[in-house]
Amino acid sequence: MNFLYLTILFPLIGFLLLSFSGSRWADNVTAIVGLSFVGLSAITTVYIGLDFLRQGYPVFHQVLWTWMQVQQFKIDIQLTLDGLSLTLLSIVTCIGFFIHLFASWYMRGVEGYARFFAYTNLFMASMTVLVLADNLLLMYLGWECVGLCSYLLIGFYYSNSTYGAAAIKSFIMTRIGDICFIIALCILYYELGTLSLHEMVSLLPIHYAAFDHHDMLSLATIMLAGAAIGKSAQIPLQTWLSDAMVGPTPVSALIHSATMVTAGVYLIARTHSFFLITPGILNFIGGIGAFTLLLAGLSALVQNNIKRILAYSTMSQLGYMFLALGVQAWEAAIFHLMTHAFFKALLFLAAGSVILGCQNEQNILKMGGLRHRMPLVYMCFLVGGSSLSAIPILTSGFFSKEEILAGALAQGSFKLVIVGLIGELITALYTFRMIFMVFHGKEKLIYIKKRQGIAHHFPLIILLILSTFIGSWITLPLASVFPGTSVLSTSDKYILELISALVVISGFLISALLWLGQPNLVNIIAHSRLGRLFSMWWFFAWGFDWLYKRVFVNSYFWVSRLVSGDPLNTLISIPASLLIAGQKSWILSASGFLSWYLISIISGALLLIIFLII
Repeated sequence: MNFLYLTILFPLIGFLLLSFSGSRWADNVTAIVGLSFVGLSAITTVYIGLDFLRQGYPVFHQVLWTWMQVQQFKIDIQLTLDGLSLTLLSIVTCIGFFIHLFASWYMRGVEGYARFFAYTNLFMASMTVLVLADNLLLMYLGWECVGLCSYLLIGFYYSNSTYGAAAIKSFIMTRIGDICFIIALCILYYELGTLSLHEMVSLLPIHYAAFDHHDMLSLATIMLAGAAIGKSAQIPLQTWLSDAMVGPTPVSALIHSATMVTAGVYLIARTHSFFLITPGILNFIGGIGAFTLLLAGLSALVQNNIKRILAYSTMSQLGYMFLALGVQAWEAAIFHLMTHAFFKALLFLAAGSVILGCQNEQNILKMGGLRHRMPLVYMCFLVGGSSLSAIPILTSGFFSKEEILAGALAQGSFKLVIVGLIGELITALYTFRMIFMVFHGKEKLIYIKKRQGIAHHFPLIILLILSTFIGSWITLPLASVFPGTSVLSTSDKYILELISALVVISGFLISALLWLGQPNLVNIIAHSRLGRLFSMWWFFAWGFDWLYKRVFVNSYFWVSRLVSGDPLNTLISIPASLLIAGQKSWILSASGFLSWYLISIISGALLLIIFLII
């Protein structure tokens, strides 16, 4: 485990080499460099994981050097490995390697090939720092670097101003959460005198044992929740994620499965000890998750862009994770984070194959009949979509979602269970709507097959296998990380699984009824007055962008126009202007005419006499 730092160092070296190459290398050399260092990081993770399991799940700390020290304030570059960080590290490096391998095929021939891999290597290094950081300030460094890399990758096609605007939007909206993170850091350091996570956890019972009210800690946990909401695209800071689809498809896969959006879930799970003292904030987090999974699911139901559908599904699945965190089902949240990484990476990479085959077309209304042209991709969509929808028994997504619902029911949160079941129905509807419209029916586009090989097939096949029930066999080493929670009885769990299975199968059958064959019923619903109202409302993400534009963007432009003349500078310039005007008047009085001087003397004498009389 002493090689833990290499998981960060390898992709960082890859970033530096690719950055200084100046795109002078051939594409094959660039791909080898970009892949090899991420692969070395993944291999190191596997070696460390086997060593971790062999030694019986120890908590390992590795101090590299002292980052900064000012009197009592000391921050070390210290890495920590426990069951939670190992789980996230494995997801980041291994899934990230498969995405990089696919990207070496997908991005071939695109301008900025070396720049792409430089950004993604930095992305991997940043996410690894975030996961392994032992103190919140080092975690914040990784947190900010992840945001920077997402900005660079979303705006990868920088010549398109629309794509640049989407990158700026994601950067600004996630900065709101980052400010919350900074505030939380300040509060926690003021309260506990340290930013080391393991030291803070040991100090919490001592520091707050004598207090009935934890106002400052509550404020800190609210700020941590705000940071997680911004990074994981939960309501009300969710609108950036759907626009982030303008980046290359492997970037979307990387952001949605292994990095970026999972950071918020990890932050709450890592700081769960703080939230246990302030359970009211956990209820808030669970409510945010439930609200998001419903709204995002309904928005996905009416989208026509294949990547936007998957983006809204990511918001919805992250909502399930937040729901699990809210009911203290910590292990269920991380389990679903892992299975979601499998099937979401699979779906995005398969969507990339579809987009390339359809000449960069992303509108599912213009697709159809592709199951004969793309049998492997069709199978990937079937398995990945089934796992996303939680098709019972056969998929890993079913088992992880059932753990979340069982955790909610064990805590007595019946409303959240109902919301979760409704979310499963909606997920099955929009997922199979997408699959039926893309792969069934008549062919509408000329299909162009790009030369494929191991870089295309291998990642898809591995992720396909992991998205089945085989992925649920992975046992996460989380027992010693999280406290024990209420467990649902076996009979109640079986009943819940049966109800969930019936809901999902009903969603599949309704989707088949509506979108297979002649879509008469769909057209009737869509063209009705109520149908048009709701479809437009959901299509534009419930009007959040419209509201934010009028409340924040337009207000900002109004204020900027108001201060465009710099009123403060004008106010400061008034005394100078008066002095200049006085100077000019005195200069004019020195005209050299005797009559003017006599009038001035007489006028001055009269004013002096009047003043003395008064």
